[in-house]
Amino acid sequence: MCRIAERRVSSVVLAAALLAAVVGAVGAIGSDALWLVPLGRLVAHGHVPGSIPFATAPSRGWHDVPAGGQLVFWALYRALGGLRGLVVAQSAASAVAFGVLAAGLRRDSDDGSALVVALVVLAGSIPAVVVVGAPVYSLPLFSALLVLLETERYAWLAVPLVAVWGNLHGGVLTGLGVLACYAIFRRRSALPVLVASVLALFLNPELWHTARYYEGVFRSAPAREGQGLWAPLEATPFDLVLVAAALLLVALAIRRVQRWEAVAILLLAAGTVHVARTGTFLLFVAAYPAARAMRVRAPRPRLVAVAAALLALIAVFLLAKGPPDPGSSRLARLAANEGRPVLADAILGHQVALAGGRVWLDNPVDAFRLADQDLYLEWLAGKGAGEAALRRAAYVLVQPTSKAGRRAAGDPRLRRIAGDGDAVLYRVRAPAAPSPPS
Repeated sequence: MCRIAERRVSSVVLAAALLAAVVGAVGAIGSDALWLVPLGRLVAHGHVPGSIPFATAPSRGWHDVPAGGQLVFWALYRALGGLRGLVVAQSAASAVAFGVLAAGLRRDSDDGSALVVALVVLAGSIPAVVVVGAPVYSLPLFSALLVLLETERYAWLAVPLVAVWGNLHGGVLTGLGVLACYAIFRRRSALPVLVASVLALFLNPELWHTARYYEGVFRSAPAREGQGLWAPLEATPFDLVLVAAALLLVALAIRRVQRWEAVAILLLAAGTVHVARTGTFLLFVAAYPAARAMRVRAPRPRLVAVAAALLALIAVFLLAKGPPDPGSSRLARLAANEGRPVLADAILGHQVALAGGRVWLDNPVDAFRLADQDLYLEWLAGKGAGEAALRRAAYVLVQPTSKAGRRAAGDPRLRRIAGDGDAVLYRVRAPAAPSPPS
């Protein structure tokens, strides 16, 4: 009887993991993904960059804390056929995150409740699961941290987890915040674990400069203006689904929520209003008390096994197919071959860098001077104040439907030299002026 129960548990966990893997295998390349690859190439050859080598805008003095994340992206890109490697990582990370979540949920609930709650979390986390980017690391590591805290006996493992996480992505700060809620409001004996975890945050190539890196991130123009990954909660379809999932889980959680979980949920809810992507972490935390309050009949093991097999086949098919070109590799190579600075939309600029070319400025935007960050964002927004950016480049590469692309189409200073359905390449008629010294 015990073996049958264990088989059922594993099938439910497997089903949640494989469904997340399928969603992750859709793999939409985000604006925060491709820049990791050229920097990872440098890290692989023993050099942690102190500036952005593929950009001509001054960036000297940048501190590359998440160099480990860049190295992993470069290795996957090189070993698994380019973009496909990044999508494989996204799919695998999603599978681990939701498999661990389902396994953690069933500790204090039944299999049916664990599966239903995991599916609600997945529905509200679609952008985080589908969009390939640097945050890929935070999804499984945050899920693992919650299991450690909910289990309590293994909370000390948060220290090595934070040490690894801190080398991969800045989402580790959210993890530390949740750990602080646990140590202060649930288990005071875990305060040494919290202190050790904070110290572990500095165990990266930049060591004591880690704080300066995060200061630069939070003071960056995108963070200040709420753009890109820093966008606030809005009335978009995905944000509305996120809000609906959060309200459902919180309504269920009220009866069984622990004090530290309630504090974490409130703080994450406030953070989600300002930065929508924080909502994924909110859903993961709210999932535990929600599952404890539910009792749902478990699906038949045979049905779950069949569904898992079908999901595995779908995931393999999507990964074998690979993602479409997120920009225009052909025009990016053409621009790179010119050997002069290119002003480009985010993903197109990364493709120029991958082709061996140079851009004026691109992600990571926080590596550059604030004045240049502001100018670049003004140009991306198609505003007149951003026109000065044209003096920093010899070519402009844009998506025709973007705000910058629509403005470029009517700019007399630009001469169209190539285009396709995804991008247009212009030559700046006036000679490019060098960036002012840093």
